[in-house]
Formats: sequence, structure tokens, C-alpha cells
Amino acid sequence: MKAYVIAVETVKDEAMFADYRSKVLATFAPFGAQFLARGGALTILEGEWPHRRTVLIEFPSREAAEGWYRSDAYQAIIPLRQNSTDGTLVIVDGA
Repeated sequence: MKAYVIAVETVKDEAMFADYRSKVLATFAPFGAQFLARGGALTILEGEWPHRRTVLIEFPSREAAEGWYRSDAYQAIIPLRQNSTDGTLVIVDGA
């Protein structure tokens, strides 16, 4: 079953986030991940959405998504994301 990593974030430090962005793609390849949505325009239809940036990444399985998150390559760049944004990162199982 596919799994999805969803990030909602507000960028606080554009330069640091650009450094993160330049490195994150290389961490996906070993886990079969692909971006489905990354940034871009969003329309709030109901309720509140506190962050202006939304990212949706598809993985072939929850194990792959968790493996990516725990990988040495991703762990090395997490501080760039955490220090340059406010937000939330979750894994959701596909239907």
C-alpha cells in the first residue's frame, strides 16, 4: 500500500530553505519517492490552513516513507528544514 508524506510549512529563512531544497531530492531516489505537489497555489475551501506551503510526496509503502525519514542522508538535512520553516510533517497510509 502506498504512503504519503505531507508537509505543511511557512518558510522563515529563504536562503536556508533553498539549501535544504537543493539537497532533499537526492534523498528520495533510494526509496522510490516522487513529489505529487510541492508549494504552488492553494485555495482554502473550509476551515483554516495556517501554512502557505504544502508538499505531498508519494512512497511505494509506509516502510519506504519511514526508511527515507530515518535515512542518514535525510537526517543530515533535517536541521535545515526545521530551522528555516515552521510546520508539520506526517506520514499517511494510502487507500
